[in-house]
Amino acid sequence: MTRWLDDDEMAAWRSLIETGTDLFRALEADLAEHGLFQGDYQVLVYLSESDGDRLRMTDLACRLQLTPSGLTRRLDRLIASRLVTRVRSEEDGRVMLAVLTPSGRRVLEQTAPHHVESVRRHMIDLLDREELRAIGSAFGKIRRHLDDRSAQGDAQ
Repeated sequence: MTRWLDDDEMAAWRSLIETGTDLFRALEADLAEHGLFQGDYQVLVYLSESDGDRLRMTDLACRLQLTPSGLTRRLDRLIASRLVTRVRSEEDGRVMLAVLTPSGRRVLEQTAPHHVESVRRHMIDLLDREELRAIGSAFGKIRRHLDDRSAQGDAQ
């Protein structure tokens, strides 16, 4: 028997679906002013936070939740713009690494303050501390559930 959503559940669900899409569009539009897409920005951030500004392609794909071919497509534009390079690992020649270039770091450093301001303007500054904690807690719980499901699927 289907457990239909009650009014509060439906309001929460619809709010997530309708607001999430618009929020990401607004953030994407602000990044576009700097010549980046959200996915490009994520790549630059993940690489900048990694040892030596580099990650194995498989690890980067996993963090971005992309297939290897999806990551290749995402990196092609960044490589053409000379923000990222692909190099073979010196430790294991079978492994390819994505590496943040000095130009990529400069673009990230120039863009980051604008992106953070966009996140503040469209979300953070609209909420009080209690609301922020509630969102963090709720989405943390959902993330753990999805990670557990994914891990169970991988084990099968």
